[in-house]
This record gives sequence, structure tokens and C-alpha cells, in this order.
Amino acid sequence: MIRSLFSAVSALENLQNGMDVIGNNIANVDTTGFKAQEANFQDQLYQALRPASGTAAGTAGATNPSDVGTGMSLAEITNDMSQGTLQNTGRTLDLAIQGNGFFAVEAPDGKIYYKRDGVFNLDANGDLVDENGDLLLGTGSTTVTPVTIQLGTSVAPVSTMNIAQNGVITYTTLGSTTSSSATIGLAMFSNPEGLARVGDNMFAVSTNSGQPTFTTSTSLANTGGFGSINSGYLESSNVNLANEFANLIVTERSYEANTKMITTSDQMLLDLLNLKAAP
Repeated sequence: MIRSLFSAVSALENLQNGMDVIGNNIANVDTTGFKAQEANFQDQLYQALRPASGTAAGTAGATNPSDVGTGMSLAEITNDMSQGTLQNTGRTLDLAIQGNGFFAVEAPDGKIYYKRDGVFNLDANGDLVDENGDLLLGTGSTTVTPVTIQLGTSVAPVSTMNIAQNGVITYTTLGSTTSSSATIGLAMFSNPEGLARVGDNMFAVSTNSGQPTFTTSTSLANTGGFGSINSGYLESSNVNLANEFANLIVTERSYEANTKMITTSDQMLLDLLNLKAAP
């Protein structure tokens, strides 16, 4: 009876975590490049009431073990890295990855982060930066460098720009000929679901994600397992609202059932106390 109370309490605590995950998914249904999460649960330690018994000649038949559980716990919160829908924006510096890979950006502190959110801008220095001002990185083998589309001592206004699916940028500046000295790089991981979320639509390397493999000057995007870069598009959140609402209902009903278990166990304890108090 007391065990049932604590089993129900463990469920309430962990179902709240599940509800938090669902709430975060729904909150980010319109977040560019967002990847949904899912809470998975597991049963906890079992107390053996009676062990299993084998059979022997001239003895009774075998019996199965009798165990009683002590509740449930959160096993893992998994990342759904499936492809989101590509939405046309018509803006050249809106970029969406179709397939494998992440954009790599360098923060002011030198740390490198990875993202599927492809909203980029051109700053005053001619560098491509994300919404936080982090530098978009290009191709490389052991090191990667920021994508700079303008060279020289002075920066001339860009008149036209085109970004190919392999990440190569061609552009013209006012009063100059076409240039093509910049290439957007992608990073790929052996276990992208192992990446750590750090907020601002960014991921960081973890001990279980593996180290990134970057596109190089000879192995661009859209080759070697890397996805293609689509200019004028953004990748939508991959949150499935129908699934989230279904999970919301199931989680709420499970929570309700476990609160009922607490009140029922409490009533049984009260009945027991009343028996003891009876003359």
C-alpha cells in the first residue's frame, strides 16, 4: 500500500518532465530548424517477493518469480533529427539544408556551434553572420574559416549574389566583375542525435555525438553524404502537432490516473487506521 503511493509519486514527477518536453515542442512549432524531442520512460527497481523455482523428480512443478515494481523513471529525452519542410522565402541569404549536415558558426568566444537554422546576413566587413552575429564557417579539413565574400582594403556594395547547392557563392560588386572566392561549409556527425542543445537554435559537440566532419574544398555540400544547400528557403520545425496533441492527452490521462492512485492508497491507509481505532 505504501509502495503504491511512492510508485504513483515517481510517475507524477516524471510525467511532468514528459509534459515539459511536449510543451517545449509545441512552443517551438514555428521555430526555424527546430528538432522535436521525445521523453521515454522505464520501470524502476523491482522487489522480489518470491524467487523462481525449478523442477526436480518427485517434487512439485516449477514456479515463476513474483516481483513487484517501485514506479517509473525518465529513461531518455531523444532528439528527432528528421528533415523539416522547406519553406520558400525568396531571400538569397535564407539557407536550408536538404539532407545531412549542419551549418557551423563561430561565436565571439571562439566556440563552434552547429545549427539547421539558416537565416544569415552580410555584415559591414563582408562576413556572413547568423542572427546572433556569429560567423558562418566555410570549408576546411582540420580548421575552418569564416565565409567572407569580399576581399581587399575596401568593401564595395554587393549588387548580385547566387548560392549554389554545393555552397559555392558567386557574386558581383558594383563596378567589378563576378567573383567566386567563398564557399559555405557543412558539418556532419556520426551520431547527430547525440548533440547537446545550447539554445538559440544551436547544438554543441558532446561525448556521444562524435567529432564533426567538414566539407572540404574538393568535397563540397551535396557530395559524400552531405546534404544540399538551398538558397531562398528555410527549414521549418519538424514538430508534428497532431502527435504532440495526442501525447498531451495520453500524458494528462496518465497523470490523472496516478493522482487517483494516491488518493485511493490514502483512503486505504485511512481505513486501516480506522480499524485500529475501532473498539
